[in-house]
Amino acid sequence: MGLLARLGNWLAPKPDGEVGRPAVGYGYLQDTRAGHIASRPTILREHRDEIRLAWDRSAGLALDLIHNSGRLKGACDQILADTVGNELTCNPQPDLAGLDYSEGERDELISLIKQWWKRYAWNPAECDFRGKLTVPQMADIGVRWWIAYGESTGIGSYMGPADRARYGIRSGSKLMMVSPIRLVRQTLEMDGLFQGIFHDSNGRASRYRFNTRQLGVNVPQDFAARDRDGIPLVLHVFDPQDASDVRGISPLAPTFRKHIQHEILDDATLQMAVLQTVFAVTLTSDNVSKDAFEAMQAFDDEVSDEYKDYFLARLDQAAKSKINVSGDPTVSHLAPGERIGIETAKIPGSQYLPFAASLSRDMARAMGVTYGGLTMDYQNATYSSVRMETSALWPVVMRRRERIAAPHYQMPYEAGLDEEISAGRIPFKGGYPAFAANRERVCWCLWQGPAKPTADDGKAAKASSERIANGTTTLAQECADLGLDADEVFQQRLLEHKRYVGQGMPSPFTRGFGGGDRQRDGRNEDDEPEAA
Repeated sequence: MGLLARLGNWLAPKPDGEVGRPAVGYGYLQDTRAGHIASRPTILREHRDEIRLAWDRSAGLALDLIHNSGRLKGACDQILADTVGNELTCNPQPDLAGLDYSEGERDELISLIKQWWKRYAWNPAECDFRGKLTVPQMADIGVRWWIAYGESTGIGSYMGPADRARYGIRSGSKLMMVSPIRLVRQTLEMDGLFQGIFHDSNGRASRYRFNTRQLGVNVPQDFAARDRDGIPLVLHVFDPQDASDVRGISPLAPTFRKHIQHEILDDATLQMAVLQTVFAVTLTSDNVSKDAFEAMQAFDDEVSDEYKDYFLARLDQAAKSKINVSGDPTVSHLAPGERIGIETAKIPGSQYLPFAASLSRDMARAMGVTYGGLTMDYQNATYSSVRMETSALWPVVMRRRERIAAPHYQMPYEAGLDEEISAGRIPFKGGYPAFAANRERVCWCLWQGPAKPTADDGKAAKASSERIANGTTTLAQECADLGLDADEVFQQRLLEHKRYVGQGMPSPFTRGFGGGDRQRDGRNEDDEPEAA
């Protein structure tokens, strides 16, 4: 009974003003004694409404910080290099089942498509409406827009015979990149318009409203999302975070606070360091100040005169000493009880680097780059730490490549291939009607980017060889991981092999060439002596 009585007293409500123990219970959002959760009020809205309210401010802050921060600018370049590199390599994967194609004919069709794409994608006059950008350059701009605005937009168009003749070009399919700023942020839900995009009764995008520039005036103009054949006419790339999202927001938004805190920390540290770098010479003395002399007036005349004589003698001695910190510094004998000291910079303190590193890690994680890629700080990095850091972030890079960068290649690829087959420049069995009936299957393509970075190329190459030898991978997969086209590698190797053999030289692709069989001379593949 004593235990139950004490428990009842503990659970009983406390009088006003008396601090008691928190009530017993369980559930979400249980606060602390200090009320940390209660101090952070929130409201609940649809995510697309959050984007609609924050889009302009977020885009402005992202651009301002990128333009004025070398670290952020470098991180954005790193994102672009990891995601796209020089370009994404076209690897057509047409599904020709039921279209009467043999394996050799399929390979020949893929070869023709690759040759056409190289010429088309790297000729600005052919692929860009303005005739200024190649497809890789347009993709670079799209990824940069996605970093700053959270989305990338463009308009597909077609040039007629007259315009093609005027510019001396062959293809009419063009893509014109248009800044997401031009996509209006207007919302009229009664008309199906939300943030510049019209939606039909099923919630599918039907039209996009852009502010076009005509004679220096913004004029709203609507562009259809697709043509009558279902071919996309508007490029709109973003990474939705909710099922109802219609626009994207900058991936830098979660980093704004940390980056600004880092800038404030750097500015404050620099100002303190500059003030303290101008060193000061201080003289510490036991002599009393003016207040002490005034206090002596309260003593009687005899005591006061004795103290005055003593301190005057000390001051006379101090006056004879000399301190000079000019170009010819000198310090003479100091009076008794005096000390000289030099004050130097004490900024940054011991906590500066750990705190700055914590801010940088938070930003790097949100941006999807490594800590070293953001800060270029590899002081404490090891092979294992770099490998784990890269491995953890590589799926983020691959996801970004497939969902953000690849659509900038796929849309002009589909439109251009449709035109090439329609015009008969690329032969297709059954003609254009057969292609149109199977457009989605025929236009399927993989876009391969740069290889995964490694901390040790030798170990990575050895691991690749082991996977091939064990049968857990293929040459095509290993080439794809290196950002190479397996077909092009095969054709190039075959060409070089025939050239060497034709000239009576040993081929570098023959096993054992140049010591290709590494197990020789009593040494194994790690150049260590074989065990007896």
